[in-house]
Amino acid sequence: MRSGPDGGDFQIGARIVEGKIDYMFFFWSTTDVQPHDVDVKALLRVAVQFNVGIASNPATADKLIGSHLFEHAYDYRSSALAGA
Repeated sequence: MRSGPDGGDFQIGARIVEGKIDYMFFFWSTTDVQPHDVDVKALLRVAVQFNVGIASNPATADKLIGSHLFEHAYDYRSSALAGA
């Protein structure tokens, strides 16, 4: 993927919409203002809309990787929250 300011956010978002991404590990500096902050927020909205697991820190990434769902196919449309 390209760097975020060079379109990486859009590349990831497109793969989410295509159903090619189930989990997203997206770490960023919380102390620096990101020049593409609007793009990052749009990517996070797409990930939430398509029920993609999002880890924004190492602790959450560890929980996602440790989940029994990480190794198996997961159909978000059949989850308990789908359509809620």
